Amino acid sequence: MRLYGDPVLRRKAKPLQATDTLTVPGFGPQTVRQVANTMLETMFEARGVGLAAPQVGLNARLFVAVEYEDDEEENEGQDTPLRSRVLREYVMLNPVLKVIDKKKDRSYQEGCLSIPGIYEEGVPRARAVQVSYTDLDGTARTVEADDYLARVFQHEADHLDGVFFLDRLPPEVTEDHRGELLKMQRHAKRYLEDLAAAEKEAEKHRKENL
Repeated sequence: MRLYGDPVLRRKAKPLQATDTLTVPGFGPQTVRQVANTMLETMFEARGVGLAAPQVGLNARLFVAVEYEDDEEENEGQDTPLRSRVLREYVMLNPVLKVIDKKKDRSYQEGCLSIPGIYEEGVPRARAVQVSYTDLDGTARTVEADDYLARVFQHEADHLDGVFFLDRLPPEVTEDHRGELLKMQRHAKRYLEDLAAAEKEAEKHRKENL
């Protein structure tokens, strides 16, 4: 999981096709379907409700999300497997959001798997959206969502444009969490250094075995 401070989380992600082969940093080439399945498993393990490709180091316009049986905090009931509460899973390639209810909702608490431990209320989100996207079979689809699910889709779509939920709150909110965010930035830097070293070592071994 990439944390706040990792440059990939601030980039505008690139479009992709269902037939593409993706290379997740630190892993070998995978199909889009394989990546999506891994992202869903990662999301469930982290007890989340959505996960965007940049959060696993991929600069691709892809996110996964789930609709649960209720809108309770996903971290409640730690002993209950989240998959048992899932009504529907979503895998969206190149999602395009259209607001269908412009009235803003600020009632839900929002968090992010890339900013663990920080939760804030008051993030303004459209009450209802329509999402056009491509599924894993390459089929164009459209879905409408309101309230909590609409918020999830907007949150994940933000990640594809390099936007965090904290960016949608007054600057002083981010400043209040400055200490925690600086720790995440240091962790992100160390992870990237370790990843680069591992990739360099792997390349060295490949050359030696040619």
